[in-house]
Amino acid sequence: MYVLKLAIGAGISLLFLVLLFVPMERVFPAKKNQPFFRKKWFLDLSFFLGQYLFWNSLLIWFLYDLHTVVDTLIPGKVIYAVHTQPVWIQAVEVLFLSDFLIYWGHRLQHKVDFLWRFHKVHHTAETMDWLAAHREHPLDTIYTVGLINLPVFLLGFNLDAVMIIVVFRGIWAIYIHSNVRLNIGFVQKIIGSPALHHWHHDLERDRGNYSNVSPLMDLLFGTYVCPDQEPEKFGIKEEFPQNYLGQLVVPLVPKFILRKFLKGRKTVVD
Repeated sequence: MYVLKLAIGAGISLLFLVLLFVPMERVFPAKKNQPFFRKKWFLDLSFFLGQYLFWNSLLIWFLYDLHTVVDTLIPGKVIYAVHTQPVWIQAVEVLFLSDFLIYWGHRLQHKVDFLWRFHKVHHTAETMDWLAAHREHPLDTIYTVGLINLPVFLLGFNLDAVMIIVVFRGIWAIYIHSNVRLNIGFVQKIIGSPALHHWHHDLERDRGNYSNVSPLMDLLFGTYVCPDQEPEKFGIKEEFPQNYLGQLVVPLVPKFILRKFLKGRKTVVD
């Protein structure tokens, strides 16, 4: 019964995202004439189904344990002070603090080889659209979602404020990967856009645009990148498996073992 509920939920979510994003991609395409069933569509669908049918349960378990541990460290006076603020102020604070943490956490994912091993799974996508947003290694997702929610756990924000942000971030993360390009002018420096995140997915590993929602952190720390056109290519320069199981397993295997196993072949562990 539980598996059936997960399957139904995944189906409803998939239908909702198709109805929401596909019309936008057709009316405001970043890259015109990009087919719905583009290259590696079924690989990204595998990541989508993996998240909804299995990995999200692991993520919820992790967040519950993290909240339990952190909750014992917060003085009651701090929680009371936070809760007495208007919900909208708490929502703004959650966004700002989460964006600050995820900016530096994301930047480290591109700088530190160990973190990059898992994060580059997300960057193997060579086509940007709403479905490509789901191509993530589960451990990379735990790292990212843990950082995003850490301010919530540390300061005990109101659940209503948190739920607003959770829903918004979920849709936003998919939107900025979508094959959409809108000319929103200066507003783009306040709330970001797919144009910015597409450049983050450029072939260069350290291109920039590490912010999650607002590009404020990129502007402050000099990593804001926004040419007028789309990147010529998306993806990574390294060789890497192009199947679901390979992308899950290879980041877990130490480099020296992979090198020994792949001796004489083209490496996938650079």
